[in-house]
Amino acid sequence: MKTILIADDEKDIIELLRYNLQKEGYTILIAKNGQEALDQAKSIPDMILLDIMMPVFDGREVLKRLQRDPKPAAIPVVFLTAKGTEVDEVLGLELGASDYLVKPVSIPKLMARVKNILRKNDGPAGGPKPDADITVGSISISPGQYRVVIDGIEVVFPRKEFEVLRYLASHPGQVVRRDALLAAVWGADVYVVDRTVDVHIRKIREKLGPHADMIDTIKGVGYRFTDRA
Repeated sequence: MKTILIADDEKDIIELLRYNLQKEGYTILIAKNGQEALDQAKSIPDMILLDIMMPVFDGREVLKRLQRDPKPAAIPVVFLTAKGTEVDEVLGLELGASDYLVKPVSIPKLMARVKNILRKNDGPAGGPKPDADITVGSISISPGQYRVVIDGIEVVFPRKEFEVLRYLASHPGQVVRRDALLAAVWGADVYVVDRTVDVHIRKIREKLGPHADMIDTIKGVGYRFTDRA
């Protein structure tokens, strides 16, 4: 049974989400401000539905703090907010959110997104097993633990950066088309602008340090992960 944390300071929204999610068989945790969300996230729920405008810490700050620790960083986070401009959405996705939904949200649409993200989190069909370790050169990736070790040192990657790195590293030497990467990491039903992908690749290269050139950009096509050791 999957557990979903609802972090929102609006009672009506909490009750609406709780009722519909429990009908689908999910276990629900509730947080009414940013600090409560961080505290509840320590139990590592399967997903967090996170409002942006909350007391104590807003949703963006909550996500940033979650990403500082490998275990909470692995939790898929969906922003559910009244802040509906394209700039807000792009910023939310760049911070590492799995999706961004604007209030008032269609409940059937929300349920479909929740199921899709949880299904992806259980691992894609085909390809390497979701918990199989991947080693390319001096980089070791452990999907089951959301752990990356570079030159013997563990480096924390926020969830989306981790998923991009994992997908590229699981296809070493192959050119991964941008649309295939988008579908594998964000899903076909989530709109992500090119800038968002570029930002994630840039941040990954920064964390790879001296190994940044292991990710080639194939102009107009996509990316290739290559062991240059």
